Amino acid sequence: MLRAGRDARSAPAATAHSPIRRYAMSPMPTRRLPADDLAAIADAAALLREGAVVAFPTETVYGLGADATDADSVVRIYAAKERPRFNPLIAHLPDARAAMAEGVFDADARRLAEAFWPGPLTLVVPRADGGSVCDVARAGLDSVALRVPAHPVAQALLRAAARPIVAPSANRSGRVSPTTADHVLEDLEGRIAAVLDGGETRVGVESTIVACLDGTPRLLRPGGVPREAIEAVLGRPLDGARPEGGVQAPGMLASHYAPRARVRLDAREIGPDEAALLFGPDEPAGADRALARETLSASGDLAEAAARLFGAMRRLDASGAETIAIVPIPVHGLGEAIRDRLARAAAER
Repeated sequence: MLRAGRDARSAPAATAHSPIRRYAMSPMPTRRLPADDLAAIADAAALLREGAVVAFPTETVYGLGADATDADSVVRIYAAKERPRFNPLIAHLPDARAAMAEGVFDADARRLAEAFWPGPLTLVVPRADGGSVCDVARAGLDSVALRVPAHPVAQALLRAAARPIVAPSANRSGRVSPTTADHVLEDLEGRIAAVLDGGETRVGVESTIVACLDGTPRLLRPGGVPREAIEAVLGRPLDGARPEGGVQAPGMLASHYAPRARVRLDAREIGPDEAALLFGPDEPAGADRALARETLSASGDLAEAAARLFGAMRRLDASGAETIAIVPIPVHGLGEAIRDRLARAAAER
């Protein structure tokens, strides 16, 4: 529940001498703002309008927000994340009507938007004539990635900002994604203006990304909406990304979501110097001797596992183990998204 602090109308005006302007223009300590305070949300929206970078919770992970219409603001995200500039960003909007002003939606895209927005689905569609998402945010592509998040804090912030907000995961590029405000500050303290602290996120893995560009919906990244649910709405299977298509959306780089430790997948046995990431009621040989251990879901619940994934990876990485050994994860439902993140975490750096 959002609560009203001081009247939102009393939020400080942006002037050349205001804290908002200084946050936008030079490094300062990162402010932690209470996400249940309407005045704090108004302050965060004012920071975004002035060009600053602000982290905020969505239902998937914490996003690193900037004004999608302003190239200078978007560049601050790339600088904070140390992110390759050829990797496009997702623009977040408060509702489907606002999103459809930014892109051209065919029948498939409209069906998916109606079924899953607001929620953890991103649609990549042709950019609309007059669309406001800047070229830098789109990485020079003629397409635009759009999402309507379901989190009430994200909704309130987007409405207060009154413009599209790009929001990749609020971490250093390639690192484990953040599901709490503390995770954000571990990576980005002093690099961003503020973080709205809304507690732990619910879904725990990023949005599913589907491209609707050529009459054939394509799965670019598995995520918070399972493939099976999308295919049920479409009435046919999703195609994969075109191998020659390059990077069309976030999360498509081979190495991504990576801890400092090496990642070993489908482990049937755990070494005594390894950290163990477990799933389900059965434990592999050697799990009792692991340097550190985390269980994603003792009952084998994939939704619980997805929500716990990034937090567990961060805790195991902090153990000092050189290797994190991960037991097999089922491939169906949200397991596809979990396995995708783990495979990228294990990829050659």
